Amino acid sequence: MIIERDIKLAPPTSEHGEIAQDLTQRTGQEGRKIQLTNVYLDIPDRAFAKAKSAVCLPGTPDQWLQTYKTAGESQEGLHNRHEWELPVAGEALEIPALLEICDEENAANALSDAAPELIALFRTDFSRVIWDVEIDGAKIEAALDLGEVTADVDGERRTTPISELELKSGNEGALNSLAAQMRGAFLYLQPEDASKARRGYVCASPK
Repeated sequence: MIIERDIKLAPPTSEHGEIAQDLTQRTGQEGRKIQLTNVYLDIPDRAFAKAKSAVCLPGTPDQWLQTYKTAGESQEGLHNRHEWELPVAGEALEIPALLEICDEENAANALSDAAPELIALFRTDFSRVIWDVEIDGAKIEAALDLGEVTADVDGERRTTPISELELKSGNEGALNSLAAQMRGAFLYLQPEDASKARRGYVCASPK
């Protein structure tokens, strides 16, 4: 188990180029570009959503993973929660392997009980550009995301845009320092407390 910690900021889509230029200047190199997909699963009564947890299948062009995240805290864009993650052969969960590494009894029981009813509810597809930023002796991963959430609800295809700057993989102090610098440079950057999963559930909710 790891503690996932990141800060999410919400830039206007039109300003991605300006933010990318700033991060390139900070690091002295162009960002690394990848294409990402996440398939989110739950049971029909949305038990994981109600518990503020998530079961998903993140994918890149080269690999699929399975991820289980439990309820955590979110304040001023800073997110903290437990996470378990493993590679899988394709776009399908391998529940026994995920349960084997889930070392929190209540979380493991919830996943085991729900496993037979899990269905795909929505997906995110987005491009990500990544920079490694050094600040206060720590290395922060800055990820600029642009894409959309899609969900099929009663035969209707729905979409919600994704535009997000995510600062992660560093200690909390360094994350806050970089976030403060970025928000000072770009006044339109606001904390984003709604995760992609939360926005996906809104998109997938019946009218």
